[in-house]
Amino acid sequence: METVDLIIIGAGWNGLVTAKTALEFDPSLTLLILESSSSVGGVWSKDRLYKGLQTNNVLGSYEYSDFAMIDVIPSLQAGQHIPGEDVHTYLKAYTEHFDLANKIRLNYLVESVEYTPEKSWVVRGIDGSKDLSERPDYEILTPKLILATGLTSQGRIPAFEGQEFFEAPLFHVRDFALHQGSVTNQGTPVTILGGGKSGWDAVYACASTGREVNWVIRESGHGPIWMMPKLVTPFKLLLENLPATRVVSLFSPCVWTDPGDRFSFVRRFLHGTWLGRKLVGVFWGLVERELVQSNRYEEHEETQKLRPWIGPFWVSTVIGVLNYPTDLFGLVRKGTLKIHIADITKLTPNTVHLSNGNTVRSSALVLCTGWKATPNIRFSPEGIEERLGFPWATDPVDQDLVKLARKEIFDKFADLRNPPIQNTQLKPLSTVRDSVTLHPFRLARFIAPVAMWEDRSVTFSGNISTFHTPLVAEVQALWAAVYLYHGLARQETHASILWDTVLHTEFCGLRSPAGYGGRNADFVFDVLPYLDILLRDLGLRPRRKGSLWGNLFHPHGGEDYRGLVGEWKDLHKDIDRIDCDCD
Repeated sequence: METVDLIIIGAGWNGLVTAKTALEFDPSLTLLILESSSSVGGVWSKDRLYKGLQTNNVLGSYEYSDFAMIDVIPSLQAGQHIPGEDVHTYLKAYTEHFDLANKIRLNYLVESVEYTPEKSWVVRGIDGSKDLSERPDYEILTPKLILATGLTSQGRIPAFEGQEFFEAPLFHVRDFALHQGSVTNQGTPVTILGGGKSGWDAVYACASTGREVNWVIRESGHGPIWMMPKLVTPFKLLLENLPATRVVSLFSPCVWTDPGDRFSFVRRFLHGTWLGRKLVGVFWGLVERELVQSNRYEEHEETQKLRPWIGPFWVSTVIGVLNYPTDLFGLVRKGTLKIHIADITKLTPNTVHLSNGNTVRSSALVLCTGWKATPNIRFSPEGIEERLGFPWATDPVDQDLVKLARKEIFDKFADLRNPPIQNTQLKPLSTVRDSVTLHPFRLARFIAPVAMWEDRSVTFSGNISTFHTPLVAEVQALWAAVYLYHGLARQETHASILWDTVLHTEFCGLRSPAGYGGRNADFVFDVLPYLDILLRDLGLRPRRKGSLWGNLFHPHGGEDYRGLVGEWKDLHKDIDRIDCDCD
């Protein structure tokens, strides 16, 4: 059996920076990155790119702090949404620049992960690049495991009555690149299911070519998402800069802020007093009004169907950016897009039957139906899924603690007691076990399984929905390395970290009931307080600007967090090679 010091599963934004950070933290580590795709990149891997796909972020806000994208792709322009192919090129260049390529095994299909009595992990898989009859089995032992598969690795695919007779392509949007040519060139209309951002992207990719599209948004779902312009507020600020500006973040309730924070009195006023809550309500009301006006929902009977069902305060990252070259709403008004608020009841040959009584002819059915909470991996022995905190397993925390956490959240943030009325017809799209959410993912700091906190053998990277993926990934990577191999500067007892974990994970569900918060961390305006708490754990300074004015009113970016590993090592110059006694 092969043995290495560290295994990282996944070679996307999180896996790559986690590997780079671990080696910077301790260059002597033997390390493997196992990736199921044929290239690095995760959601931006080569086989998932299709024509027209690009980022919600603009140039400069979607890159690692120590590796500028403009240096890799000089043709990109300031303020430009980045084409998917350029993101892939950038991540591939990052891999080569930091000498990670020889540590990555592509096409490695991890089938199972076993936790041993010795607190090590056995990872088993096969070489997916080989023919089925020739695929060798692999077995690798490691004392440390990081799952960096993120939240968009395995598509959630519902089953439909009669789908075996559909006689047309039926596939998850994850595989849109494989079908784009045939789907956009067919004469028969395309049907697309889903009102999330991937649904909007797939709809635009088809309709912008002139293809007629039937867009189905489930009447038993959460409805269409909010779509924002690139520049928001009367001051025309970049969307991604708003939550990264501390004074704006104060208008969002957040439970993981430090009570000794110099801005804590402002938060207490805004969220703990009658007048403050009124001001917060005005702020979010203005946000919603501007979105309604800019998207002109009420000007056409079809665009009215795209107005979201719940206000933007409650949705966190279930928001998209209108990053398209032409006006998608214009395609709706022109009639190229026909919108159906209905469920799919059954499929017959080349036909989709809807709960509103309509039937639509279809050359393909594209499923933009979300993602499973974790990759398609078997975990053993029995009971380990509960200890890892998976949402579909039995909750590893005491339910009395959950009730206490909810009480504290409601006492601090009275507005969360009155969430919007959800869709009365709401029902889950799938009842498959790993698509069901029984409780939030129980991860301390959204990284380490709380039930295995003292073990220090496993972490998760990228289990947060956020607009600031590279930045969060970098700070999480250092936190994970220090936790696994050294121990944190701010030592927490198991009781205190358990309380924090229950408090934080329950808060996400109450804060964004129309987002992903009931399953995993999902936040936009809480990103700076989250980075603050990680840096405090590490013994590093959370205030990254040079002045109070800068910390309050200037947007934070990668440049403010550059060199964190060096900062940590300067504080621990007595440590040569990092060793961890986890007993």
